[in-house]
Formats: sequence, structure tokens, C-alpha cells
Amino acid sequence: MSQQAPHNATVALNLPLYRGERRLRIALVGLPNSGKSTLFDAVSSTSVERGTLAGTQRTYDECAVQIGFDEARVISLPSMHSLRHSGDEDRAAFKYLLWGDDRPPVSGHEPGGPPVPFAPPDVIIQVIDATTLERHLELTLELAQFGRPLIIALNKVDEAQDRGLYVNSVVLGAELGVTVVRTVATMGQGIAELFRAAVAAVRQQKIPRAQPPSEHIARALKPLEALLAAPDIAQAFRVPASLLVGEVAAGDAWFLDELRQHFAERLPAVEKILTDANAALPRQLAEEIHADRHYRAASLFEMVTLLGSKRSRRGWRNWLDALFLNPQFGFIGSIAVFAMVLFVVFYVSGWIDGHTSARLAEWASGWTPESTAGVVGHAVVDGLIGLVGIVLPYMIPLVLLLVALEEAGVMSRIAFAVDRTFHRVGLHGGVAVPFLLGLGCNVPAISAIGNTSTGRERVVASMLLTFVPCSARSAIILALAGKYLGALGVCAIFLLTMIVIGVLGQLLQRRYPRGGPGQVQEILPYALPRLKPMLRETWARTSDILTIVTPLLVGGSVVLALLTHIGADRVINMLLMPVTTWWLGLPVVLGVPLLFGVLRKELSLLMIYQALGTFDVGQYLNSVQLMTFLLFLTFYVPCISTVAVMVKTIGRRDALYSVALSVAVALLLSGAVRFVLEALHRFS
Repeated sequence: MSQQAPHNATVALNLPLYRGERRLRIALVGLPNSGKSTLFDAVSSTSVERGTLAGTQRTYDECAVQIGFDEARVISLPSMHSLRHSGDEDRAAFKYLLWGDDRPPVSGHEPGGPPVPFAPPDVIIQVIDATTLERHLELTLELAQFGRPLIIALNKVDEAQDRGLYVNSVVLGAELGVTVVRTVATMGQGIAELFRAAVAAVRQQKIPRAQPPSEHIARALKPLEALLAAPDIAQAFRVPASLLVGEVAAGDAWFLDELRQHFAERLPAVEKILTDANAALPRQLAEEIHADRHYRAASLFEMVTLLGSKRSRRGWRNWLDALFLNPQFGFIGSIAVFAMVLFVVFYVSGWIDGHTSARLAEWASGWTPESTAGVVGHAVVDGLIGLVGIVLPYMIPLVLLLVALEEAGVMSRIAFAVDRTFHRVGLHGGVAVPFLLGLGCNVPAISAIGNTSTGRERVVASMLLTFVPCSARSAIILALAGKYLGALGVCAIFLLTMIVIGVLGQLLQRRYPRGGPGQVQEILPYALPRLKPMLRETWARTSDILTIVTPLLVGGSVVLALLTHIGADRVINMLLMPVTTWWLGLPVVLGVPLLFGVLRKELSLLMIYQALGTFDVGQYLNSVQLMTFLLFLTFYVPCISTVAVMVKTIGRRDALYSVALSVAVALLLSGAVRFVLEALHRFS
């Protein structure tokens, strides 16, 4: 998740933009246990495609990724070792890096087609384990000959420092002519910078510096260079000249076999050159080339690595990162933030509500008009009090808290930590903030979804957010279930809510199967939140909501008051009897609270008391009826204000589908639970 730019800010574009048909292809490569898969998982989309390299049993993963304004397809190739004596398994990956689906003429006779059905990469990212740097550098020297932009992800730098290994990434990059980015893939550190560097390398066509062999080997290879530089050979292989010469000189079986099949008349000359080189060198040419590459990798390692004492002290930033990002126990930080949000919702917001809207409501309750004009006026006042009850206690404190956590750099870490969990319901960790905001009020939460996501993810996240129990629904659950069903009943309702969100997420993936691109989430540096930017961002996120919510709350209150004033509530109760009494097993008088809870959820509890004529609902509702009623209110449409924001965010058709979905889930689930509980009571 990235920090939002100020409103009306100008953002500079780096051209050309790589989007649509021009999107990039980025290949992730590396030795086993380098952290390549972890890096891919950190940026992957919710719909990863998996394929098999032709002629092998090895699989690759591919997905779309958004990198700022640019788009890319990221391909995570199977772990590879070296071109030297590589078997068919490694060779298939190398062939993709060199040619993609456009096979060179020399391989046209091979069965099975190209290794993959798409173009070669525009840039290669090699993931290197900083704790075992030396053995990775030999592969780096080989990849540098491929003639493509290369970026090095120097991964696990935290573990290297813990062991007393300090790698100078600047010197390493200068020696190789590539960009080296320090990363800790398990914690999301450096990943955003890494992919920005990959895009920049393509724009600048930054090719690695030539890595020629030692002088005595170069002299021995000159005749071979001249022979293989023939245009027909170069065109047949379509690889950089240095790579072709090096592989033939090293006795690579595949290159020699292709020479034998396509240029048999020149093979004797090649063999003579190799024989002469073997005689002139202290050992066989292939061994000399391998030893030289190993020596250069070792020398480079010695040049850029400082061996010191193990890191014994960790700063407060390291401890906080361990709290939020550690793969084993990083969830502790997320739970702490969740607990903070719950504290604000149920204590701070409750206290503010008791001193604002609750007092206003108490003041207005003394006004009992009988005329139609008076009823309308009272309803308008009720609507405005309801607006105060949403904005002051719940919306502003929660938005302020989450904006402060974003500016402090905490929420970007939470988003990274929960990303894989959200993937299970087809979403990214970037929606963590809106989902936390939804615990206070679904209205600003869905508006936040509109600002932070697009396409399918925006639709699915908005629909799932309507099932997150806002403070009004939570207050009803705690007021009734807490009093009559106990802690077990309260926990059962909230647990069922989480299960429903998870199941619906899976089902919505089928309705909206095309997942959005993966997100390269930036881990922002820790910073002290500043008051003015916080207030400005809070206003930007809440101001437009007021124009949507105000007329709906006022209008809904007027409609409800007029229906009650003319006695239409009795007619509505009779019409809803098939739902309330036959299906849900509730008293017929609860039809109006069920239906018009959609206007303002916080009025539902008051309407229940009014309908039953008592504050002790336990006199009229047994435990099964209470559970059924609370489940229906929990999953039923949150409120008309939420629906209005959804129409603006995801469009009328999807908003209506979301309304129908919530009504269906509320009816089916609450009715099913009613029958199950009644059956259990009969058999107990």
C-alpha cells in the first residue's frame, strides 16, 4: 500500500508507459532457497497462472503486477544453477530467458515447441541470498552475458548482518554495471524499490557491463570468436557473441550438438581451435573457463563483503518490524492495531456518542408532535441527530486514527502482513484499512475502497464490506446478545460473520473470476504523524460522504415517521408476516424494525423496544428468536447510506446485486439457524 498523494497534486510521469499490450515481462530467477518464491508471493495477484516448461516437469508461476503507473507480467521461473553442464530442466529456463516463444533457427527441429507460450523477459531480476553471496555470483556472471537488463535483489540482508556479513551493494552494482537493491522479502522491505529499478532499467536499456574472461583465456578464444562471428552462425543462434563463444569453448553439449547438426562443415575447424587452446593452456579449456569464472566470483565477493562482528544491537525500528512483519509472529502487531480500532469504536466513540447524539436524542424525545407538519419536523431533527451520531463519534475518530497509522508507516506493514490472508478471498492487503474502518461505519469504509482499488477488487471488497459489523450493528449485538445470550452467543455471531465473509469471498471470485493485478506494496519509513496533513486527509475522505448521507438520513426518517403517523406500520407488519413469522419465527410486530432497519441501523433497537412495548425483550423473545433476529440484522443491508455510497463506488447494477446478496444471506442463514436451533432444543 502506498501513501496517497495530496489532492490536486501533480504527479510526474516517466515515459514511455508500459501498459496494456506494452506491459513489461519481468523474470524472477535464482538459486534454490534464495527467497525468489517469497518475493513472488509478496507481489503476486489473487489469480496466479501456473504452467510447465515444455519438455520438463518443472513449473513456473505468472501473474500481472501493477508498478506505479506501469504494468508487468512477472514470471517466477524454477530454481536454476548454472549454464555449465546444465540439464534439460535448467536449460528450458535459460532458453526462455534468451528467446521466449520465438525460437532461434537452430532449435526449429526440436519437438514440443518453445519452453513457454509468451515473449522473453524485458528484464531479469536475480534473487541472491546475501548470506551465501559467493555461490550466487557465478550465475550472475552468466546472466550478465544474456544481453538483457539485469537487476539484483540482494535478499536476506538482515540475516547476513546478524551473521556479521556486510555487503557493499553500491560497489557490487558498479562492478557488474547493474542496479543492486537490498531486500528482506519476508518483511516486504526493498520490494517496491526493486520493481521500480526494474522498470527504470528497461526504460534506460541498462545492460550489464561486459564480463570478459581473464587475458590468457581471451587470447586462446580469439580464433573461435572469429569463426563464430560469421553472420549465418550468429543469425542461427541469436545469442550475444560472448555467450555463444563461452558456451562452445566450455564444451556445452547443446551448443556443440546444434553446431554439428547445422554447421557440420565448420565443426572440424571448431574442434581444432579447441584442441589448440587445450594444448596452450595449463589445463583443459572448459575447466579453465569454469575456474576463471569461479575466481572472478570469489574476487568480487571479497571486494564487496566485509566480515565483522555479529549484529548484537537492534534499533527500535527493527523491533517494530519484527512486531508487524515477522513471518512467524508478525500477526501480533496486526492484532494490536485491531484491538486499538475496537477500543476506539466501543469506548472512545461510545463516550463521544453519549455526549453528543445521545444527548441530542434525549432532548428531542420530549417533543411529541401530533400534526403532520410537526411529525415531519421531528423526523428532520431525528435525521440530523442520526447524522451527528455517525460522523462525530464513529467516522471522524476512526478515520483520524487510521490516517495517523498510515502516516506513521504502520498501516503499510499491516497491509503487507495480511496480504496473503486477503488473497484467500480474492483481495489484496491494501484493503485492510477500509475493513478496519468498516468496524466503525461501512459508509467511509466503502468510500475508502473506491479511493484505493479498482475493477474487480473494488467490487468484491465493497460487497464483502457490507458484512463487516459496523458499530451500530455491533452495539445491537452487544446490547441484546450480551444480555440474553451471554458471551458465547456474542462470540458465535461474530465468528459466523467472519465465516460468511470468507465463504462469500470464495463465491464472488467465481462471479468475478478475473483477478486484478498484484500490488507492489511499499513499506513506508516510520514517521511521526503531523496534525495538519492528518486533518486535511481526514476531511478529504469524509467531506463528500456528508452530501450523500445527509439527505438519505433525513429523508428516511421522514418516510418512517409518516408511515407510523398514518398507521401504515400495521399494514407493513401484515405484509411481512411470511418472512417474520413463518420463516423466521418472530412476532409479527417486528416486521417494521426488520424492514426499516435499512434506513438507520442504530434505530433498529429503539424500534424493537417500541414494537414490543418494553425494554425487556426477553419477555417476548426466547433465545432462538433472539439469535435469529440478531443474525438477520447482522447480515441484512447495513443502511441506505451504505447503499448510496456503493452506487457511487461500484455502480448501480453491482450495488443492487450486493443488496440482493445481503438480503438472501440474511434470510437463508437466519432461517437455517432458527430451524437448527429449534431442532436441537427438541432433541435436548
